[in-house]
Amino acid sequence: MLTFAGVLLAMFLGSLDQTIVSTALPRIVEDLHGLERFTWVATAYLVASTALVPIYGKLADMYSRRKIEVTAVIIFLIGSMLCGLAGEFGPLPLLGDGMNQLVVFRAIQGFGGAGLFAMAFIIIADLFPPAERGRYQGFTGAVFGTSSVLGPFLGGFLTDHGSNLIPGVAGWRLVFYVNLPLGLLALWFILTQMPALRPRSQPKPFDYLSAALLMAGLVPLVMALQLNRAVYGWTDPVTLGLLAVAVVSLAGFVFRSLRHENPILDFQLFQNPVFRTANGALFLLGGAFLGIIIFQPLFMVNVLGVSATKAGVSLIPLSMGVVMGSLLAGQMVSRYGHYKRWMLAGLVVLLGGLSLLATMPANVSYYQVLGYLLLCGIGLGPTMPLYTLAIQNAIEPRLLGQATSASQFFRQIGGAITASVLGAVLTLTLAQNLPAAGAPLLVPVRQLVTSEGPALPVGAASGAASPVMRAAFSKAISRVYFVNIFLVVGGLLLTLFVPELPLRKTNAEPGATAE
Repeated sequence: MLTFAGVLLAMFLGSLDQTIVSTALPRIVEDLHGLERFTWVATAYLVASTALVPIYGKLADMYSRRKIEVTAVIIFLIGSMLCGLAGEFGPLPLLGDGMNQLVVFRAIQGFGGAGLFAMAFIIIADLFPPAERGRYQGFTGAVFGTSSVLGPFLGGFLTDHGSNLIPGVAGWRLVFYVNLPLGLLALWFILTQMPALRPRSQPKPFDYLSAALLMAGLVPLVMALQLNRAVYGWTDPVTLGLLAVAVVSLAGFVFRSLRHENPILDFQLFQNPVFRTANGALFLLGGAFLGIIIFQPLFMVNVLGVSATKAGVSLIPLSMGVVMGSLLAGQMVSRYGHYKRWMLAGLVVLLGGLSLLATMPANVSYYQVLGYLLLCGIGLGPTMPLYTLAIQNAIEPRLLGQATSASQFFRQIGGAITASVLGAVLTLTLAQNLPAAGAPLLVPVRQLVTSEGPALPVGAASGAASPVMRAAFSKAISRVYFVNIFLVVGGLLLTLFVPELPLRKTNAEPGATAE
């Protein structure tokens, strides 16, 4: 249980860092004079944390889990310390000014953050057999939901009042420094309480070429998806060039993996129907979750006319719903088994909540929206622990690291791709409605949204939005939610085809018969 506590604390840090920085960005930009590069503070972390997840999974299958977890925490803490120091000593050789330094250091932080997420589920799988694992993996959803609530609040508080706590230190730097004591505590738990958890067989040589090809494919892919579409459209040479490099590199990765004796991702896993269908569902549902988090605050500010702070607070019911749904589903599966029915039940609840969001009139009340978001959160909760549990239960223990990290990867890459598509839907719908009414879009949509959540929406900058603006945003965000409904329906259909295997009572080889 002490090992479990340390792993959850490390995961909490990685999850917290996805949201805590968003509220500090305006002050960071002001101090480091990097407005034109502010989205890259988020993008650098996203690119690094997404690209490294499969590699951590493979390393976990080859070496001691404790060593890999400790390495991830140390990299994350080094990155956090460097982020807090960005710009303190003026321009640096090779790195340039403070904003460039922060972008590079955020990437280092992301290299560690990737391991905090991937290793949490892998180590929990080592500690508890599948029949008991649900109740413990349910806590991972609770950690994620809690950090989603605390992150923006803590980021804003430290940014505004941090200099009073530590005189002479800019408040936004404490957003990064706060990771240090918590991370050291997690490191102590892991070093003193966690067993080595060594692999079951002698490791074969690591395939560095596959790792390089994977990185060369994923980095430009995520970068292309995160570019400001107001500057780099889909047909822009920069976008097309990044996508071309991604396609060629990923094709090379697949070709190499199919022929190497020790691939980073064993493609035979895709022959497993549970692995194949569950990851397909996670790809779609990761996008649906991010779609709610990104676009709901825009509705709150630009349609209902609330403050940016109140818009951020509106996501608390969503996070609390995720906590409730995750814990409840985990407990029920550990008690009664039958994970599939809880997956399907959660998706039906999510469809109900999304249908309410998609049909909201422009004059919907603030508290009605909170109820809809709570419903969505309860539906999303089971997706956190149960799909990963189903995958882990169905594969050979020697492939546990690869299979688990793949589930995290497909959720993250699905979110990145879908967020870009939903942003295009929003932009297109606004362009169709605003010009006709003589009200141009004041701020490019890519500047309204970062990968870490909403930035400052239009209405927050200019007071209450005009009736034309309110109507346009109401229609555009409704259309975004209709697209989200199709994503969830796709995830539900794939879930129907997920075979339900009996939950193993030990971490021995899985059974092959379905119930």
